Amino acid sequence: MTVGFRNSGGSAVRSGTVTFGTHVIGALGVDWATVMSTEDLPTPIGAGARVAKTWTVCVDAWRVPWGMHVETRDVTVRWK
Repeated sequence: MTVGFRNSGGSAVRSGTVTFGTHVIGALGVDWATVMSTEDLPTPIGAGARVAKTWTVCVDAWRVPWGMHVETRDVTVRWK
């Protein structure tokens, strides 16, 4: 998953995390589970700068039975 970050503030972002919510979806569209994973932000991000980073988001095979699929729907960022 590739996510772009833009720092619209007046000072650099020095640390932070990005959390992905990956959903296990059944054949009929029912959301059976959400698996959360957290990674560090690609810091520093200077004032006015934009940076993109790609992460591999994985879910254990036993969590995704035959006929189901995964979708990363939620992305939350916390920075300092």
